[in-house]
Amino acid sequence: MQLFYTVNPGDTLYQIANRWGLPVESLIAANNILAPYTINVGQQLSVPPGVDVIRVRSGDTVYRLSQQFRVSPSVIIEANGLEPPYIIQEGQLLKVPPGVAYYVVQPGDTLFQIGRRFNVTTGGRVNTELIRNVNRLPTNAIFPGMRLIIPYAPPGLSGSIAYTANTGEGFDIWLYNLTSGVNTQLTTGLGESFSVPFWSPNSSKVAFVGKNSILYVAYLEEGTIARIDQFEEGSGNYVSWSPDSLKLAYTKQDEIVLYNIDTHQVQRISQPGVTDAQWFPNGTELLFQAPDESGISQLYRIRQDGTAKRQITQNTGGRLNNVRLSPDGLYALYTTPGVSISLIFIVQISTGNVFEVRGGPLAKNYFPEWSPDSETILYSATAFEDRGYFALIRTAGNQGQNDGTRAISNCFATPVTWSNDGRRIAYLSGCNEQEFATEMWMMDLTHPVPIRLIAGVLIMALQWSPTPRSSLKKTYTNNEYNVRFQYPANWQSVTAERYEGPDGFFQISAISSDNTIDQVCQNEAFHQLMPYGSAPRIVNTQIQSQEACFIFPSRDQPTEMRNQAALIIRYPNPVQLGGETYNYFILWADEPHLDEISATLSFIR
Repeated sequence: MQLFYTVNPGDTLYQIANRWGLPVESLIAANNILAPYTINVGQQLSVPPGVDVIRVRSGDTVYRLSQQFRVSPSVIIEANGLEPPYIIQEGQLLKVPPGVAYYVVQPGDTLFQIGRRFNVTTGGRVNTELIRNVNRLPTNAIFPGMRLIIPYAPPGLSGSIAYTANTGEGFDIWLYNLTSGVNTQLTTGLGESFSVPFWSPNSSKVAFVGKNSILYVAYLEEGTIARIDQFEEGSGNYVSWSPDSLKLAYTKQDEIVLYNIDTHQVQRISQPGVTDAQWFPNGTELLFQAPDESGISQLYRIRQDGTAKRQITQNTGGRLNNVRLSPDGLYALYTTPGVSISLIFIVQISTGNVFEVRGGPLAKNYFPEWSPDSETILYSATAFEDRGYFALIRTAGNQGQNDGTRAISNCFATPVTWSNDGRRIAYLSGCNEQEFATEMWMMDLTHPVPIRLIAGVLIMALQWSPTPRSSLKKTYTNNEYNVRFQYPANWQSVTAERYEGPDGFFQISAISSDNTIDQVCQNEAFHQLMPYGSAPRIVNTQIQSQEACFIFPSRDQPTEMRNQAALIIRYPNPVQLGGETYNYFILWADEPHLDEISATLSFIR
């Protein structure tokens, strides 16, 4: 749920953001405020998660702190479970939320306006149904003074995030479906707290080191899991997939191991002290860390046959950790020297030039990851030591430039990950003085609003699928309508022609018209009952070399239509149903799934 601050006299967006350590851009985006960014006394603002803990100093009282942060004393009292007479002690860590967990409806508000203003959107559409469900509203009708919980909505994106979590029965690898918001357990009893999921480049497999330090590969489409190798207990390991998704590279007992998951052939390259072996994008060379003849940690490159070893760095300091090669193979980053002090450096592979990333204020910078275009790194920087530690979610350019904070996590440090298109990031939060994170968050860097994806489980690691992995797993075949396509495995049959799930639906039929494809599409899109809203969009296309059109709804589509869109295709050969000839096939589905389903559609004969 989102938290709401009520603007006081003299407040500015910058002042409000500064009180909770937020980037002001995030506060602006969270409320969709337009230039010149004016706010009004009494206005309610959704405030993204920030630094909401202070250490009590001599003379502090609940009332004085409420005046300082301009929130009601009751907000502080409730957040900390304080009992009368609400005494606080010097040195105590006290939570100071930015406001209340509800929005008070104002005259003229509608659910649609509220959802759009506070980014309750799924697949680019305002998710008023979610607001209704969370608040148990029988209709869209609301009235001034009503208190509404404003939820975070599933983003409705393609792809998945693999993560390591404990729901109460041990750690396992899970998948979060970004289209539907559904979580799927990938393993059962095979994970450990140190398990990190590593996607294959084609997003069809996930490798991880799990129970008993065994290296596993999960085959997502087949639903099987293979044992690959076993490491020394507690050693942990970084795993790298070859660009063709066929080989794994990892290090074990002073060797680089290359394992072909199809042929099960193993190749070993001897290299004392080696770690962080990973493939160059050419698929023929490897990058790794190892000590030089003087015992100093360096980066090297080598051909996969063990020849042409070349030193990249001229390091004279401490060990190089968390080595990551950029996707284009032109740069490598690493942290050094260790945990208490962890600085990020970037080395240009061709020249050996080294660039330091400015990093966070405490020189504790962790989990750096490259963007898919190799232009930016994302990392976690520990900060606010005086307030029990928070992590700054930061980005910097590939030579350390433009380093800055994008979001706040209330963990000491958090792993981070990039979306496949490089527009979005995900990270962990919800530590609340616990050892582990309990929440997963996502943010679009072009519209920097943190959106909570998961809450209430222990989460240790996460990685975004490198391609827009489809969630479609089952095949639907209908011999009467002469079609076959794939659909989400969790959907259930309602009738022979309709399947539904919590995240969408499909239904099929046929049209007997002799009209042209343009006329048929117009008639469906602008039906007198307006199933697609008042201004649907028609996009002409071809499916299976046949004339076709997509129909996408307008913003005023009735909520009960569940975001219905349509695909109409001329049959290659008309079908006979009940003695009548039908020239067109029609598929209805929720808009986020229509593209995925149509991409798998074929005519049987």
